[in-house]
Amino acid sequence: MKKVLFAQVAFLAAAFAQAPSDKMNFFLTSEGSGKGADLGGLKGADAHCAQLAKAAGSKKKDWKAYLSTDGTGGTKVVNAKDRIGKGPWFNAKGEQVAVDVADLHSANNKLGKQGSISEKGAVLNGRGDTPNQHDILTGSTLEGLAFTDGKDHTCKNWTSSGSDGSAQVGHHDRQGGGDNPTSWNAAHASKGCSQENLVATGGSGRFYCFATK
Repeated sequence: MKKVLFAQVAFLAAAFAQAPSDKMNFFLTSEGSGKGADLGGLKGADAHCAQLAKAAGSKKKDWKAYLSTDGTGGTKVVNAKDRIGKGPWFNAKGEQVAVDVADLHSANNKLGKQGSISEKGAVLNGRGDTPNQHDILTGSTLEGLAFTDGKDHTCKNWTSSGSDGSAQVGHHDRQGGGDNPTSWNAAHASKGCSQENLVATGGSGRFYCFATK
């Protein structure tokens, strides 16, 4: 009898934990593509956001990955900040993390390990956890813009899982090393583009998702 009750409580707790707030229009993916920085381009990344959101119970349809592209290989230059709507944004717990685009890219946002949670409401591994997975793919500058220096900051616009190239990453827990250790979107470059490279740098191929409707 006790085992049955325990199982029922565990099931209900798990179901509750995975039910996001109706307000949720921002989350950090609970998992990446599994192919390093090869996300299938922006289209594939957006689809991944939508799939995770739907599985978590969100009714919002139009999800965009917070990713920039640099215009190489026949793609357009895309700034991550221009893809995500106007805000305000709320996480899976219904907590407001930013009012608008300017607030999101300021020191006043409420991102961080407790704010940048998954679509299931889970707090994800950061610095000090095993393994550390705080590196988040963005390909963006501190201002949420695409790089214009001619270097690869997007692993061939999110289509490469090779050892060459690199992706600009942020720290979802806003701590660590790099050029901008406390930046959620532009802390440093990854070691490479493969899943192994991302893991070695301190990530797992996750990225941010925003609902525009």
